[in-house]
Amino acid sequence: MSENPGTASLSPPQPPGRASTISLQALHRLIRPALVVLPALGLLLGLGFHLTGAAPWAGTIWAVATVPVLGALLIEIIASLRRGEVGLDIVAALSMTGALLFGENLAAVIVALMYAGGQYLESFAERRASREMTSLLARVPRTALRYRDGLLEEVGLDAIEPWDRLLIRRGDVVPVDGTVAEGVAILDQSALTGESLPVQRVSQEAVMSGATNVGDAFELTATYRAAESTYAGIIRLVQAAQASKAPMTRLADRFAMVFLALTIVLAGGAWLWSGDPIRALAVLVIATPCPLILAVPVAIVSGVSRAAGIGVLVKGGKALEMLARVQVLVIDKTGTLTHGQARIVEIRTLSGLPADEILRLAASLDQASKHVIAQALVTDARAKGLRLSPPAEVEDVPGEGLVGTVDGRRVVVGGIRFVSQRVPEGARSFSRDDYAVGSVVVALAVDGEPAGLLVLADPLRSEAAQVLDSLRHLGIARIILASGDRQDVAEAVTVGLHFDAVHAELTPDRKIAIVKTESRNGPVMMIGDGVNDAPALAAADLGIAMGAKGAAASAEAADVVVLMDRLDKIPLAMEAARRSRRIALQSVYAGIGLSVIGMIVAALGYLGPVQGALIQEVIDVAVILNALRALWGPRAS
Repeated sequence: MSENPGTASLSPPQPPGRASTISLQALHRLIRPALVVLPALGLLLGLGFHLTGAAPWAGTIWAVATVPVLGALLIEIIASLRRGEVGLDIVAALSMTGALLFGENLAAVIVALMYAGGQYLESFAERRASREMTSLLARVPRTALRYRDGLLEEVGLDAIEPWDRLLIRRGDVVPVDGTVAEGVAILDQSALTGESLPVQRVSQEAVMSGATNVGDAFELTATYRAAESTYAGIIRLVQAAQASKAPMTRLADRFAMVFLALTIVLAGGAWLWSGDPIRALAVLVIATPCPLILAVPVAIVSGVSRAAGIGVLVKGGKALEMLARVQVLVIDKTGTLTHGQARIVEIRTLSGLPADEILRLAASLDQASKHVIAQALVTDARAKGLRLSPPAEVEDVPGEGLVGTVDGRRVVVGGIRFVSQRVPEGARSFSRDDYAVGSVVVALAVDGEPAGLLVLADPLRSEAAQVLDSLRHLGIARIILASGDRQDVAEAVTVGLHFDAVHAELTPDRKIAIVKTESRNGPVMMIGDGVNDAPALAAADLGIAMGAKGAAASAEAADVVVLMDRLDKIPLAMEAARRSRRIALQSVYAGIGLSVIGMIVAALGYLGPVQGALIQEVIDVAVILNALRALWGPRAS
């Protein structure tokens, strides 16, 4: 990985008041089940007394069972009013209070039971929806096995330093970013990237923290501290996602105010028109609790969780809603539209050696070099399963090439000029110049004779064209390339792709200017991965960072982070966002519509408080279950 996408500690110090917040949340988790059990037992016990002829006792029991729920509700309302928030909990409080005052104790206990049950169901639904997100936190390793003076010691993560050698056992979660030092690592990265199949990493290959070792034990050389590793960055992003409040939730609050006013008007009108306060009570009861305040947060959290399940981390509801609304795409080239690293695109043979042997000999000698092109050759050779031999008698000319012996043969590898100077026929044999724009050419000579040319380039992602077409289909009206690369390279890479404009040789401030200019055409989504993309990601209405190999700055600035190196995850996340928003609005409109119909029927005297309470709770359960549909859908491969 070029840079780690996180700098947060796995165990950050708690800010003032954090401990009390956690205690309050724990208290709520204990109280909510009790508030469901009390009215449930009271309802059953009261019905028992009523059926045996002791009706006065039944009413008393129902009233007593209602009081704890009403008391807890009033405390929540007072706390909300102090924060400047007004919601439909007020309707629930009015309906329970009115039912107790007018002697409708059975209606009161039903409202209390259904309100407490609805709150508990909402809490359960949100926990279910966020399961994939919180599972990341649950898997945080606390200690690691480190080699020290030939012995193994168990140490806390904060004690691990770069270059420490760690033992990763079968079943262990990799605690820090590093490279395989010894052995072969078989890793389950599904919690990080959504990949369903384990991946294999061999000696000197990078391993992300947070992956689970599902193979034999291997040794890892740490390259970052725990606080700077991939997993720490992901945890920080998860915590930010869970803490944010969606614009749609605020939209629901505005709907709630209108609904609250409508409820009061209908209830008051029914009382004035009929002179019967029970009709007003029935209207209040059927409006409680409102599906509006239940469905939206459940759908939003479900959408965020759904995106996490396909390998895309959305930093909360605001980003999720914007992902559903964007109309313009500004996309970077290197590392985004392309893979961001040199790969062999062509091998030209100039002798009788086959292409694989040319690559094997060049990569074998390049094992002695740390140059990025040399390492690209080694990586490609290993990916093809070629057996690399150890080089001998190596002469390394920094930035130029290498000379050495491989399997008893004298090998020269490097730039065309470097190899031509050492091979008599090199200048003429290597003189061809019909290479792709922006490519890098590596020459190889064996035993004093030109052997071949290896052409490397940063190729376009195979899925790029399909992804751009999918985004067009999802409503993206304009697609703009914004690259820092040369104009001729940018144009060559984008041949055949449907861009509305191609901008190249851009500095970070010019990328920001393009984002701001395009904002006149609608909400702008910017996709990038490098440090130079971070300002534009922050300036866009929605910034998406390719976080698997991208820079920490881009992941910090972005609203959405793609946790694996696949561009085709973005349309899937966009579909999930649009579906979540659509389901949330469906639940809102359906819930409000059914509630208003019920309120009108109650105002006309055709529904009593008890029937109204039962009907409203059926509506509440239905809209919550509908909101949970945002969790469902085909999993990405």
